Amino acid sequence: MNAQLIQPDVSFIREVRAAGGSDLKKCFQCATCSVVCDLSPDDAPFPRKQMIAAQWGLKDQLLCDPAIWLCHNCGSCTTQCPRGARPGDVMAALRQLAIRNFAFPGFMGRLVANPKALPVLFLVPALVLLAIILWVPKGPATPELEFANLFPVVAVEALFFTVSTLAAIAFLVGVIRYLKALRMCCPGILLNFPPVSAEIVTHERFAQCNTNQGVRWGHFLVLWGFLGLASVGTTIGIGTMAGILRTPLPWGSALKILANVCAAGVLTGAVILIRERTVNQARRAASTYFDWLFLGTLTAVVFTGILLQFFRLAQVAYLMYPVYFVHLVLTLALLLYAPYSKFAHLAYRTVAMASTEPWKPKRKPRRLSEQGAKHCVDFYS
Repeated sequence: MNAQLIQPDVSFIREVRAAGGSDLKKCFQCATCSVVCDLSPDDAPFPRKQMIAAQWGLKDQLLCDPAIWLCHNCGSCTTQCPRGARPGDVMAALRQLAIRNFAFPGFMGRLVANPKALPVLFLVPALVLLAIILWVPKGPATPELEFANLFPVVAVEALFFTVSTLAAIAFLVGVIRYLKALRMCCPGILLNFPPVSAEIVTHERFAQCNTNQGVRWGHFLVLWGFLGLASVGTTIGIGTMAGILRTPLPWGSALKILANVCAAGVLTGAVILIRERTVNQARRAASTYFDWLFLGTLTAVVFTGILLQFFRLAQVAYLMYPVYFVHLVLTLALLLYAPYSKFAHLAYRTVAMASTEPWKPKRKPRRLSEQGAKHCVDFYS
């Protein structure tokens, strides 16, 4: 066996603890977490191995470890841990740090993860939109309350397409960086994307986690609702800029109906996830600022969008225009910071799943002592 020099990164250990893994040092490697997890495979169990690597501060090894993304944070390991080390929180912290590590540009990853920067995150899009209101010429005002009376539609659509393009580039660069880190040991990763994508869109692995069913449906509705809204928004934006469509769309429009169905799905899924995080004691304790930022922003975007329709229908100017401005600020922030928020899980988890060999979760684990001994032998050998 070749000797390996272990050089702990103390600053990384502090980052893990600050990101939510504060009880990391309580772990004494009993392997309970790996045994109780429905998703942890026998041939590459987690999160026990990741816990000791985090205790040692093995940053490079952990941030390119696909296993941190195979965890769906159901909380079983945290609930069953006899030492209160909260392995699920540590895995969530490692995912957050991985997003920050591969983010492009790097300062954006640090900014979005910093609670003190929250006012700045929303102030920037607010100032941009105010500048459009003040300095970009608008067309002649209409007697009815229309959004175009406040914002020039073409300018707003151009702004959102620009921001979406920048976010897509940031996503692409971050994922390429992660792929480069993984391809050292997973050269065939690209071949696995089609079947993995099918698992992602159906949430098949969520279904395999016996303690995660409520969260599964919440995630499922949020994912499909968000993708639907993004598709409708892109279609309307292109149609508006090309002069084919005019907003706001009529109530009977197929695009408007689809948008409302998707919005209802996102809102229902968000309520499920918020309820899980507030009612479930383990999830409430595990939820961090990073967890709430994307979910809270997305919920607010959909809620204000639904309110807008009622205010416009009722022609209430003093409510419609302020809510419209807030809605645009939130939407702009959601798109701009998506590559650095928890939404990035969709990209990094897909890549991580594609980098692993096909596996099946264990249904009936062996006795704890036998399984724990096997894990320790496998790890240290």
